[in-house]
Amino acid sequence: MRILKRIILVLASILILWMVVAALVSGDCVYEKSITINAPVEKVWQQTNTLRAMDQWSPWNDLDPGMKKDWTGTTGQPGERVCWDSEKDVAGKGCQEVKKVDAAGKRIDTEIKFLTPYESEANAYVKIVTEGSGSKATWGFTSKIPYPFTIMKLFMNMEDAIGKDYQKGLFRLKELSEKP
Repeated sequence: MRILKRIILVLASILILWMVVAALVSGDCVYEKSITINAPVEKVWQQTNTLRAMDQWSPWNDLDPGMKKDWTGTTGQPGERVCWDSEKDVAGKGCQEVKKVDAAGKRIDTEIKFLTPYESEANAYVKIVTEGSGSKATWGFTSKIPYPFTIMKLFMNMEDAIGKDYQKGLFRLKELSEKP
């Protein structure tokens, strides 16, 4: 009986510590990566201003080239939406929808909802600015990790988790934009 009480006390202490530490860790998650492109802003913008254009350089198409995609809405306008469904867990299932297109500021904002392999949401964006005689493309996202899972941020490294995918996508964007 004593051992059981000690086990319960230890488990309760761990749980309380977890909850306290999790309360001290922000749930905000932000990541972005940029690349310099030797092409005019307008040319790069044409590769980023719609979901269909972004699909041409998306690194996640490599996860399952045969995944099903369903496109709805007006291309390049808020409401444009693509939902994907893959039998491969690594690609999963979800939807991405355009929320805002700022043609003057060369920025597109989207909302992504992942349904499998686990549910989560993120707000993604791509923005293009002039840099020297070319352009700089920045691709990023913001998300919120719910409490008490905020403690996971202490053990996460976003660069290790998705940095290579973002780099691959931006490199493909660069190649497409620099074609004559």
